[in-house]
Amino acid sequence: MQQAADTAASLAQVFKDDRKRTYLNPEGADRPLRSPLGPEVLDRARRYRIARLREKLREHDCGAILLYDPVNIRYAFDSSNQGVWTSHNASRYALVVSEGPGIMWEFSGCEHLNHGLPAVDEIRPARNWTYVFTGEHVQDRAALWADEIVDILRAQAPNLRLAVDKLEPLGTFALQARGVEIVEGQELTERARAIKSADEIALMRWTIRVCEAGMARMYEISEPGRMEREIWAELHYENARSGGEWLETKIFSAGPRTNPWFQECSDYIVQRGDMISFDTDMIGPYGYCADLSRSWTCGHVRMTPQQRGIYAAALDQIGHNLALIRPGLSFVEFNDKAWRIPEKYRPYRYPVCIHGVGMADEWPIVLLHPDFHLNHGGSFEAGMVVCVESLIAEEGSESIKLETQVLITQTGAERLDSFPWEPV
Repeated sequence: MQQAADTAASLAQVFKDDRKRTYLNPEGADRPLRSPLGPEVLDRARRYRIARLREKLREHDCGAILLYDPVNIRYAFDSSNQGVWTSHNASRYALVVSEGPGIMWEFSGCEHLNHGLPAVDEIRPARNWTYVFTGEHVQDRAALWADEIVDILRAQAPNLRLAVDKLEPLGTFALQARGVEIVEGQELTERARAIKSADEIALMRWTIRVCEAGMARMYEISEPGRMEREIWAELHYENARSGGEWLETKIFSAGPRTNPWFQECSDYIVQRGDMISFDTDMIGPYGYCADLSRSWTCGHVRMTPQQRGIYAAALDQIGHNLALIRPGLSFVEFNDKAWRIPEKYRPYRYPVCIHGVGMADEWPIVLLHPDFHLNHGGSFEAGMVVCVESLIAEEGSESIKLETQVLITQTGAERLDSFPWEPV
């Protein structure tokens, strides 16, 4: 019995050492990672992205696109300013004219953050007309805001068809009252962002490299007596010190808290043998997303028979669906051949089978076969990056969450992450 315990402990140490050696900074785990990519890579990616947006504007006969979503602003201009805060405070916005300038409206005192960005032709002070800032003056401020935008469209855009990604109703009404035709802008931005350039892939690979270093740190301290959020903090730490942005969620749980899924990390004290499962949803360096999921046992002890069974099913789902992906395959055709989840796992299933990823989770989304009747149309295309997902659980079990991020090439799918699955 003691010999078996010693062997298990020895193997756990081997697994931890391997991940430390492979994914942490080779100069020392106490050192942050530094990107090896030269400025020319980012510069080419910036030029590609703004060209993609203008291409979509011309395809949809739109004179311009108005952007409030900080992820879309980052995509268009590589302009970043307090992305989480501005996602719920409409304090900065951008206009890309199809055959004209790129204009950034920045809130007071932050104009300098846009200096030197190649797609930004003009920087203006933002007009914030939301109620929290303007109170009873909201109607008057919104009118001034709309007047300024319409003046630009009339002077520099080929027409008054304006694509918009996010806008409060009052702003929509003000623009329409001035003769502007509002066009659904998320279709344009999502379709533009869906096809990545080689330089974007290089930037994304680096974000994934940082994410996997964070996961190696999590793996190292996944020992009994740690709080869930204490382990989760290691990913934040590695992302922040290596130039990353934020984590979109806090989906990390252990043991009985893994089922049902979607519980955020807590002060639960993780016990030896508990299954630890998580989803990174990490917005890392250069603004790109590393959306990876892994599961392992606390203390890295051998899984129980039940844990091994559901882990093996999750691996089967990932492997089967990954092998199907190729350019030109429609989502309907994929669904016809996709892995079928056994009945005992269906009540606990994750509804998404595959989704796009770039600067955040993106179009397209392919639902798991029991839910596919709700799916939108489309096909896989070369240059897309997608995440292949699995969540497996049954009544009374823990949940296993696995996810890999892949580039669709001319011949199939190439995994961009390499952090190992657990031995079963």
